[in-house]
Amino acid sequence: MGQPTQTSSVAPLRAMSRAVSLAAFGGLLLSQTAALAQSASPQPANSRSTVSQDNRTSNSAAAAADDGTDDAATPAVNGATASTDDAQKPAIPDAQAGDDITGSILDEDIRRLNTREAPLDEALPRRRAAESASTEETPGIPIGTFVLRPSVTQSINTETTKDGNTTQRRAFLETDAAATLTSDWGRHQLTVTSEGAWQKNVSGEGEEQPSFKINSDLRLDLPDDTTAHLIAGYNFYREDTDDPDAITNAAQQSDVQEFSAGASVQRDFGILRGTTALALTRSIYSDAKLSNGTTVSLSDRNQTTGTLRGRVGYELSPALIPFIEVNIGRTVYDETQDSAGYERSGHSYGAKAGVEVDLGEKLKGEVGVGYEMADFEDSRLSSIDTATLDANLLWSPIRGTDVNFDLQTSIQPSTTAGESGYVSHALTTTVTHQLRDNLVGTMIGGVIWRDYPTDSTINDELVYTAATGLTWNINRYLDLTSTLGYELTTRKEGTDSQQWRAGVGLKLKR
Repeated sequence: MGQPTQTSSVAPLRAMSRAVSLAAFGGLLLSQTAALAQSASPQPANSRSTVSQDNRTSNSAAAAADDGTDDAATPAVNGATASTDDAQKPAIPDAQAGDDITGSILDEDIRRLNTREAPLDEALPRRRAAESASTEETPGIPIGTFVLRPSVTQSINTETTKDGNTTQRRAFLETDAAATLTSDWGRHQLTVTSEGAWQKNVSGEGEEQPSFKINSDLRLDLPDDTTAHLIAGYNFYREDTDDPDAITNAAQQSDVQEFSAGASVQRDFGILRGTTALALTRSIYSDAKLSNGTTVSLSDRNQTTGTLRGRVGYELSPALIPFIEVNIGRTVYDETQDSAGYERSGHSYGAKAGVEVDLGEKLKGEVGVGYEMADFEDSRLSSIDTATLDANLLWSPIRGTDVNFDLQTSIQPSTTAGESGYVSHALTTTVTHQLRDNLVGTMIGGVIWRDYPTDSTINDELVYTAATGLTWNINRYLDLTSTLGYELTTRKEGTDSQQWRAGVGLKLKR
């Protein structure tokens, strides 16, 4: 018979040692996992996860027992080892079992296997709304840190003027030029706008009406929610024949030059908003030419006016800001007395209360009511005072339609001997509608009421205006324009006057 197989006495001990080590490591791992799960998302003792954990723990203990592991080293059902020292020690310290681990580091998306997908509008860049040919802005001409956008319109026009029994007709060429120069700075901004018109009669009779205007606005973004504006401008125009101060039967009315400058500072004080502004205007009048070739000097009308204005607004919300405003002005004529011997220098005062509205693209602007007065150094000239109602609103009832509503009340001085002046109430409404993608229609309607004092020898006047126009955008750089306008001036005494005008032209822009 052969010898029995000899087995080393060390083998059972090695097997038992390995089983004990594996059981201890598994028990420690399961106890920490259970403590971490309870701190992250506590559940009732009879929940499905607890039962599953107990089953896994029991299976591990059974496997260890099959390997010959001693019962004293087997993990208990609650996930703790049978060792007395380990049972008295928490698996994870309380300071680390809270939100410091599972809240800020292991957030919900990290713990989930099927993480949230970003919505389509977040994953893809937002698409810009397509611009129509009528609203698309030209690229302009870069000039250093500025962008220049010029335009030139050449039109041929016809005009018919009727004043009582006198009728004049003329056909004329008109060249309109405009330009906008805007800075491209990271802070502050300078904007310069200009426009002008030149007319040349090609047939008939009638006075040409040239004009030119340029304005600049430098915005300074200062600290502490403070914004300052420095403005300057120049305006040239020929006085209209229907103007109350125009020279009767003049072949050419006076050319007027106006120089303006000013500064304003606006600052936000929490819910309060304060504005202080100073404006200066200098007016110069040239001689008027009579039909017989002689001239009439109007240098006695040259004047300088300064106005100081202050406004305080209370911000109920960004869309609604009630305000109060006061202003004081001083007018000084170059000549102490005019050609009729009157001293027309004087003071003006005004105050109003209103509200600023900003509802985005739908409605924005302001409305105010108040009081204004002007007095003169000559005691023979009576003071003029009036209640004022001012409004400037831009309303967009539907997409592609804009309505601009403008109402202004002002005191206009007179140069007629013995007359102080009159109160002007001017209302203008402009409606712009995009008929098609490249076709825009414009309608303008307005009325001006020249209200003279009761002791005046001049009667009140009403001036009605109406105009319509079409602009066809051939492409980004070329437009075809057409206009049709009518003006009627009515007087309580004297003859009425009316004017018709029509024209068509091409506009080149860059």
